[in-house]
Amino acid sequence: MMPHAMFTGAYTAIVTPFTKAGKVDEPRLRDLVEFQIANGIDGLVPCGTTGESPTLDHNEHNHVIELVIKFAAKRCKIIAGTGSNCTDEAITLTKHAKDVGADASLQVSPYYNKPTQAGLYAHFRAIAEASELPIIIYNIPGRCGVDVANETTARLRRDLPKLVVGLKEATGNVDRVSQIRTLVDKDFAILSGDDSLTLPMMAVGAVGVISVVSNIAPREVGDMVHAAQKGDFAKAGLIHARLFPLFKDAFIETNPIPIKAALAMAGRIEETYRLPLVPMADNNKAQLKKTLVGLWLVK
Repeated sequence: MMPHAMFTGAYTAIVTPFTKAGKVDEPRLRDLVEFQIANGIDGLVPCGTTGESPTLDHNEHNHVIELVIKFAAKRCKIIAGTGSNCTDEAITLTKHAKDVGADASLQVSPYYNKPTQAGLYAHFRAIAEASELPIIIYNIPGRCGVDVANETTARLRRDLPKLVVGLKEATGNVDRVSQIRTLVDKDFAILSGDDSLTLPMMAVGAVGVISVVSNIAPREVGDMVHAAQKGDFAKAGLIHARLFPLFKDAFIETNPIPIKAALAMAGRIEETYRLPLVPMADNNKAQLKKTLVGLWLVK
């Protein structure tokens, strides 16, 4: 564990529940936040990809972040998903998140327009300096089509040490943690962006996870991460092995389709998505339910 990093532990990339009519379901969102906090989660990440941010309009996006901050009432940290492939839009969203009390923002690398490394550096720097809110860079080239190079991350950290505080690493490559760790100071938080890789990443220098699976299993994911933080990799390994089938089935279709289906099976939300996301195929849903029943997470 890197003991002085600002953000360590288990953070849930929380879903955005919708009513059957397609509106943000505020009572269900409140219940989800309470469920997470009651089960010891270290923080929440509203309006990330798992929160279906691409289909929230700006008012909804801001409102969901406000609601999660309000419902959490400073009982856990809030990392607001305020990234965009438009730098000005990201700045506007991030300034709002700061104004309503977020602890940090999660900044996805710009998607579709595929900036150069110089462009990525300028993008993240502009957001951090304009908002004065700590940022965690979210590197997920599989969705964005561009990879934030280790050297770019390290340069941002060196130049803005009080504002660029971490990285959500979702390349699927554990080696990246070892590589980045040699380039940044010990207080820089590297967080796993892949549930199934959290434990191996923590073994080589990550300090936690921004998790999808913790939507349905916050206690279990938190226990795994906290055990690893304490160096108890035997305990963490047992939890990882138990959860591994769910780590895989939660991505049997595009996230957040399976995790919202899982929460619906548990009676926590309506199984409602916004197009272009649609409900799971029957065979995949049956597989997911079998795994959840086996873990005693649904009946």
